[in-house]
Amino acid sequence: MGRIIWYEHHNALVAVDEDLMGRHQEYCLCFRCARFKPNTPGNCDFAEQNFRACKLNDMVMPVWECPVFYEKGGETPETI
Repeated sequence: MGRIIWYEHHNALVAVDEDLMGRHQEYCLCFRCARFKPNTPGNCDFAEQNFRACKLNDMVMPVWECPVFYEKGGETPETI
């Protein structure tokens, strides 16, 4: 783990592990999910709720586990 630093993110002062700063897309399942369609009416409800909570609380919350994940071009629980 890296050292904790403070910086301004969307006009709010926030703490972050320096080694993880700006890397949430590498870890968040949403960015690999076929249901993730940001800024469109068809976006995943869970992703929308997570994003609203992030904006409301000046946080970044990558998703590591999800009950509705569907990998782009991959298997779903129904096909496993």
